[in-house]
Amino acid sequence: MTDAQWVLLKRTIQGEQSSPLPVGFIIDCPWVPNWYGVSTLDYFSNDDIWLRANLKAIQDFPDVMFLPGFWSEYGMCTEPSAFGARCSFPVNEFPHAHRLSLTVNEIDSLPSPNPRVDGLLPFMLNRLKLAQPRIEDAGHKIRFAVARGPLNIASYLMGTSEFLTLLMMDPERAERLVKKITAFLKEWLSLQRETFPSIDGVFLLDDIIGFLGETDFRTIGLPHFKQLFGTDVSVKFLHNDAPCKVSAPFLPAMGVNLFNMGFDITLSELKTLTENKVVLLGNIPPRDVLGSGAPGDVNRVTTELIDSLQDKSRVIMSCGGGMPPGVKSENIAAFIDAVKNHPTA
Repeated sequence: MTDAQWVLLKRTIQGEQSSPLPVGFIIDCPWVPNWYGVSTLDYFSNDDIWLRANLKAIQDFPDVMFLPGFWSEYGMCTEPSAFGARCSFPVNEFPHAHRLSLTVNEIDSLPSPNPRVDGLLPFMLNRLKLAQPRIEDAGHKIRFAVARGPLNIASYLMGTSEFLTLLMMDPERAERLVKKITAFLKEWLSLQRETFPSIDGVFLLDDIIGFLGETDFRTIGLPHFKQLFGTDVSVKFLHNDAPCKVSAPFLPAMGVNLFNMGFDITLSELKTLTENKVVLLGNIPPRDVLGSGAPGDVNRVTTELIDSLQDKSRVIMSCGGGMPPGVKSENIAAFIDAVKNHPTA
């Protein structure tokens, strides 16, 4: 993100309304390689291709905040790989982290990874270090420390059904697993901030909180996310495009000030649930409208979304979730035009 975009983002978090409204998208491997015209494997295995693809995105759409910006990632494999998960990288499909098949009795003896040397984490950091001069030459800076959330990682280590079952049947042991993962994530986020002093944001992605009831969320979700977001950065960004009605009222208590949701809830409803204390990044349907719709459909649905908002403060226009596969440049342009041409003042 550029300095001007970062200032705009922080002002939006503070409640200042701009006209036109800001536009932002989460972009990563589901969208960037295909849009740029390379295979997913080339995108992951060639640092120059990765960098040029991300540079083209910011050059083609200079008015868009791409979040987190130059995301050095290996899909869902990044953090689970540090715990020893086997990872598969098909040529032109998303990478997949296989479950570790961690048993209940192995939780206490699970080794804590060293983010400096374990799994794909050193490659992720070194890619950014090598690219940093060209990123800064393009007028951008590395702004976010990024990680999958603790419940998300737990689901990759045990399996989603197995972890949620453990949470119901043996909550104390589930808590010990999440506590161990949270301690690792604190080290991992700290290492990213240590490596890049320009970082002033934390971005966590965790859809598993969408499957918890309020009691479980209060017990095993809220305290650990409070730890991870309880740091001295300006932007505390959470992605959860699973159901969020249970967790949304707790976003301010978690420390979250920027939230990307799915599209099964309206921004107006989320404003009520969060008492308008959190910037909402969303939320036209990503696949069926932004990905599969014609430019006219994108323009219409985006305009309807803006029209639905009585209070347009603390909103960044986007889709519900990250940029999906197959979104064409003309649809992004139609989205931007709809926002620019809307009389929001």
